[in-house]
Amino acid sequence: MHYFDTSFLVPLILPEATSDKITKFLVDLSAEDLAVSHWTRVEFSSLLAREVRMGGLSAEAAREADVRFEAMVEESFAVILPNGDDFNLAKEYLGNYESGLRAGDALHLAIAKNHRAEAIYSLDKTLLKAGKNIGIPVSLGIRLPSYGD
Repeated sequence: MHYFDTSFLVPLILPEATSDKITKFLVDLSAEDLAVSHWTRVEFSSLLAREVRMGGLSAEAAREADVRFEAMVEESFAVILPNGDDFNLAKEYLGNYESGLRAGDALHLAIAKNHRAEAIYSLDKTLLKAGKNIGIPVSLGIRLPSYGD
C-alpha cells in the first residue's frame, strides 16, 4: 500500500508548481495500492477553510475544490479509518520533542506504520525527516522544482 499525506494530494486539486509532477507520478502507480486516511480528508477541508479565511480562495471555489477532492478520493484511494492504536502511536511519536512533528503529521505516520504502508508520500519536510528518523519508509516521490524551473 502507498499512503499519501495531504500535502502530496493538494496539488492535484489546487494548482501548484508540483501539480504536473504529482499527476504523472500517480498515473504510474496501481490504483488498488493507493490509500489515504479519513484524517487526510479532514486536513484538506481545514486547508480550504484557512484559504478562505486568508482570502486565497472564495467560499465557492473552496466548495468546488472539496467536491473534486472527495470525488478523487472516492474514485482512486482506499480510505483508512484511524483507530486507537493509531492515536496511541502518534502520541508516542510526539514524545520525541526534537522531531518538530505536529499532531496531524504524527497521526499520518502512525496510520501508515500501523497499516503497513510500503511507502508514505509527502511534500512536508518535517514529516519526511521525522519519518526517516523513526525508520518509516517516507518519500517525496517527485523531484521538487528549484528556483528557475
